[in-house]
Amino acid sequence: MTVMVEEPVFEIQTAKFKENSLEANERVLDAGFSAPEINAFGQTFRDYNVEAERQKTVEEFYRQNHIHQTVDFVKQMREEYVKLDKVEMSIWECCELLNTVVDESDPDLDEPQIQHLLQTAEAIRKDYPNEDWLHLTALIHDLGKVLVHPSFGGLPQWAVVGDTFPVGCAFDESIVHHKHFKDSPDYNHPLYNTKCGIYSEGCGLENVLISWGHDDYMYLAAKENGTTLPPAALFIVRFHSFYALHTGGAYKHLLNDEDRENMKWLHVFNKYDLYSKSKVQVDVEKVKPYYLSLISKYFPSKLRW
Repeated sequence: MTVMVEEPVFEIQTAKFKENSLEANERVLDAGFSAPEINAFGQTFRDYNVEAERQKTVEEFYRQNHIHQTVDFVKQMREEYVKLDKVEMSIWECCELLNTVVDESDPDLDEPQIQHLLQTAEAIRKDYPNEDWLHLTALIHDLGKVLVHPSFGGLPQWAVVGDTFPVGCAFDESIVHHKHFKDSPDYNHPLYNTKCGIYSEGCGLENVLISWGHDDYMYLAAKENGTTLPPAALFIVRFHSFYALHTGGAYKHLLNDEDRENMKWLHVFNKYDLYSKSKVQVDVEKVKPYYLSLISKYFPSKLRW
């Protein structure tokens, strides 16, 4: 039996899409989305402490992630992948390729990733029918997970999935499995272990190095291929796994005014990203024509990856 909980009314700044930007207009929205109380495994969502076989895999993933995600590694990956010289394919072809990927860091779902993309997109589409850019953002937000595929470099999962966090400053204790950072080469680095580290207050997330993975890669791919999605969409793609910020409330001292505006849409997106995960699958062929129309509206027919 699925237990549904009442979704509280929340206040956000809604937005009109105009000239490739978002203009905020204040009003209270109740999107009507009811979040399930338990995940596909019968546990509460994002519970990293429950005793379960999958949790052992998840913790080992984060141990590797926290050891290897350093300033030097992130710089190296961004320099390599901004070239976008691996393959050329359409957005939908990339979605289909992602169907072979199961995210080892996710304690809530072990379904192929294309189902997660469509579950998220369809839930948002139902509640926000006029925000087609947000539907497409949901479809593409995890496409960067193709980095695990040999054609894209075959990166290990710790370099592709999982919660993201800034490198080059102190690791906040709200980050999942924080204890494993003690084995990171950056942990006791005199430049990297302070609150701001190599950054300054209010510098803006655009200027912050975030642990490398599918978020940053998809952001680079969308931006460099000339997408016409609005800035809020790119912000969501780049920071949707930054749970220490949008859920834990950490690192707010690094935000600028533009980040704070975009955070309003990220908070809207986040609940669908997390709570739409389900064993009930979307009929891919039924919804495919709609998403193909959005892809052609906001992206070129083929992208460099």
